[in-house]
Amino acid sequence: FHHLPSGITYSHCNLVLGDGMVIDPWKLEEELDSWFAFGGERPEGERLFISERAHITLPYHRILDGADKEIGTTGRGIGPTYRDAIDRIGIRFVDLPSVLKDDAKVTLMVNRMNSQLTAAGLDSSIDKLTLTNDLEWIQNRFGESVRPTGVMIDHSLKRGEFVLLEGAQGALLDISQGTYPYVTSSVTSRANATHGAGVHPGHVNRCIGVVKAYTTRVGHGPFPAELTDDVGKHLGDVGHEFGTTTGRPRRCGWLDLVALRYACQVNGVTQLMMMKADVLSGLKILKICTSYNYKGKEIKHLPFNIESENVKPIYTEFKGWSEDLTAMEKDSSLPVSLINYIEFLENELKIPIKIVSVGPDRKQTIFR
Repeated sequence: FHHLPSGITYSHCNLVLGDGMVIDPWKLEEELDSWFAFGGERPEGERLFISERAHITLPYHRILDGADKEIGTTGRGIGPTYRDAIDRIGIRFVDLPSVLKDDAKVTLMVNRMNSQLTAAGLDSSIDKLTLTNDLEWIQNRFGESVRPTGVMIDHSLKRGEFVLLEGAQGALLDISQGTYPYVTSSVTSRANATHGAGVHPGHVNRCIGVVKAYTTRVGHGPFPAELTDDVGKHLGDVGHEFGTTTGRPRRCGWLDLVALRYACQVNGVTQLMMMKADVLSGLKILKICTSYNYKGKEIKHLPFNIESENVKPIYTEFKGWSEDLTAMEKDSSLPVSLINYIEFLENELKIPIKIVSVGPDRKQTIFR
C-alpha cells in the first residue's frame, strides 16, 4: 500500500487519508481494486474516508516529476503536487465541484500546466477535454468518500478511541530537517503526524523510532557510512534492500549513530525498535559510525553540509556473531555480541531499544 492505511486489514478500523496527503486517484484506485480482489471489500465511503483538504496528484504532476534526473525521486508526481499546494494553485478534493463549474479556471489550469511542461523541456501537453474528464472521474469515483476527516479524528480522540497515525519516509528525508536537497517534498517528522491529520500535537505522548540495525538510502544524497564492498553487497542481498516504490537497489552501510542521534532529537523519540538484526549475522566484524571527521574536526552532530569532501566517518568496531537469529524467540537467546551492540546504542542515545526484529515475519519479533 502507498495510500491505504495498514488498518484496512482489520475490519473494525475506520480509515482516513489525511489532510496533509497528496493523493493520486488512479494509484488509489489500483490499491482498492487489489484489496477488493483479495478481500472482496469496497471500503470507500463505508469506512475509508478522504480528507476534503488533501491535494490531488494529476497526470501533469507525474509527467513533470519524471523530468527529475538529479534528486532521484519516485516519479509519482509527489513533489510537483506539493509545489502547487505551496503556490496556492493546487486542487483539493473539496475544490472539485466548484472547479468543474468554472470553465475559465480549467482553461487557466491547462495553460499553466502546458507552459510549465514546455519550460521543463518536455514534449508532453495537457488537453482541456482530457483534464475535465479526469476531474469528473475523480469526483464521481471518490466524491462520496470525501469528509472533514480532521473533525472525525478529533471526535474519535474525545471518545477515547485509539488512533494510529501513519506516515512515510525517514527522518532525513524531511524537507526542512533532512539532507536537503536530497529530500522528499513534505515534513516527515513527528511534528507533521498530527498536523497532517488535522489534530493538535498534545494528543501524542509516546514516540517510537524505527531503525534498521544498519543504514540504507535509496536515490541520491550524502551517505558517509555507505559500503560499496562485499559487506555492502551482503546487507543489500540478505536484507532484500530495494525501494518500495521504485524497485531501485538501496545503498547500504554501517549504522550511522550521528544520523540516528539527530533523528531521535528532531522527533523526540522515547523508545526504539531495531529492525533486521538478522541481516548482520555472519559478519565477523561490525562497525557503528559514532562521529564524523568534519573538515578535520571530530563532531557528533549532523552538519548542514554532509558531502563526502567535508565528512569522513569515524567508526567503533564490534565483534560479530554467526548464530542464526531467525528462530530465536526470547531476549535471553540473543548472542552476547548482539546484546553488546544494542547496549552500546542505548548508552549512547539514552533511549531504550524495546524491540529487536530477527526476521520478516511478525512473529520474529523479540520484546526486550
